[in-house]
Amino acid sequence: MAKSNTRTAFWGELFAVRIYKQSQGRITRQLTGLALAAIVILGAWSASLGPLSSYDTPIRTGVPVAISLVGVWVAFRLVNYPPFADFLISVEGEMDKVSWASWPELYRATIVVILTMVFLGAVLYAYDLIWYNILSALRVLRV
Repeated sequence: MAKSNTRTAFWGELFAVRIYKQSQGRITRQLTGLALAAIVILGAWSASLGPLSSYDTPIRTGVPVAISLVGVWVAFRLVNYPPFADFLISVEGEMDKVSWASWPELYRATIVVILTMVFLGAVLYAYDLIWYNILSALRVLRV
């Protein structure tokens, strides 16, 4: 019985026009909605260039436009679907609590990571060169 109420609530939300908790989690919800819409639009455009390319122009353009319109509407409704919207609101709340590094600190950490990678690459190259010479001298490798 709970599943049928959940399905009814989902379909009711899909065709609703209201915005759920309009002032909360706006940035996260907008960016998520834009990303979902962009994925749908790029997929529809890809379909027009791929599987639909052999059809006439009305089908080749009409089907992707219809898919894009429906996909954008579903993306808009998804970010306003109460369980998902509450999740995005809580994500934005948690991201506000994060203490981000300053630009100088980020720059220094990036330099450390890059230098460490170069050093480890050189060490691995040296190990590889040593083992290559040892195994070649023992005639295990025939190069």
